[in-house]
Amino acid sequence: MSRYQRQTCLSEVGDSGQQEIAAAHVLVVGAGGLGCAVLPYLVSAGVGHISLVDEDTVSLSNLHRQVLYRETDLGALKVDCAKQHLMTLNDECQITTHASALTASNVATLCSTGSVDLVLDCADNFAVSYILSDYCHTHGLPLISASALGFNGYVGGFCAGKPSLRAVFPELPQRAQNCSSAGIMGPVVGTIGCIQAQFALNFLLKLHPSPLGQLLSIDLQNLRQSSFRFDEAPEPPLTQHLGFLAIEDITPTDWLVDLRGIKTQQTSENRPVQHLSLDDFQQEQATPNTNQRAVIVCRTGLTAWRAARILQSYWQGEIGLIALGDDPL
Repeated sequence: MSRYQRQTCLSEVGDSGQQEIAAAHVLVVGAGGLGCAVLPYLVSAGVGHISLVDEDTVSLSNLHRQVLYRETDLGALKVDCAKQHLMTLNDECQITTHASALTASNVATLCSTGSVDLVLDCADNFAVSYILSDYCHTHGLPLISASALGFNGYVGGFCAGKPSLRAVFPELPQRAQNCSSAGIMGPVVGTIGCIQAQFALNFLLKLHPSPLGQLLSIDLQNLRQSSFRFDEAPEPPLTQHLGFLAIEDITPTDWLVDLRGIKTQQTSENRPVQHLSLDDFQQEQATPNTNQRAVIVCRTGLTAWRAARILQSYWQGEIGLIALGDDPL
């Protein structure tokens, strides 16, 4: 009996569909809670090649939702542990690992349009999601993006002829939390990840309606779900576009601002930087020189986004954002 018989017996799959799955190269960005749900189902379904990107290590407080890992994996790189466990599920799947964060400087290399058929955003990170969406939208790559927090989450299919993430989410929230600060129920992120995996397989099988142009949301506290299509959603005008940069993109002439606080930061002597706050933009209207580009740095991208919107209200120059975590400039 073929290991894939229970899915190839479906008329929507068949032997030809299984061949499409086996020939696919899927880039999965993020090996946390979403990735831990997505990856076993893609590997078990017979996806031929998966490239996995994540720089983080396994920690105890994440095991309740990152069920691909074990206590014996604590402290090890997620990509290494994930590959080891996934190969025991299906050694026919080729898994390539990249122990690094996805940034504006490596997105083109990792997405590699000549070989990647589909990109899955499992990072649940503002900057990564917008970097991936911008790249995929420009280069015609399909993107399945997901996010989960608390009891809620969503999955959406973007780009490749359909609207980008920016068309559906043109603005970041005024306030945002993450799984560390707000908490997350393990089954919620598992459910979202499973739906994301099915979105991916539906795309590879060319099922209709296409998962691209579709957004599905769930609320598992109130046991509700909703879904809508956004095929005709307009892209926001370029004048409202705020893009994320890589640290390598900073030039000596940029007006460089760090919003993360002075005491914990180390700055290269080759990069003059101002340490400002949102109040400095709101009340004092901190402003670059006329011909400078403003480059605003924060941890996740959210605070830099908010500062940039304030800056745009009284200054019309070029602005770039950098999400740097706690890494030094």
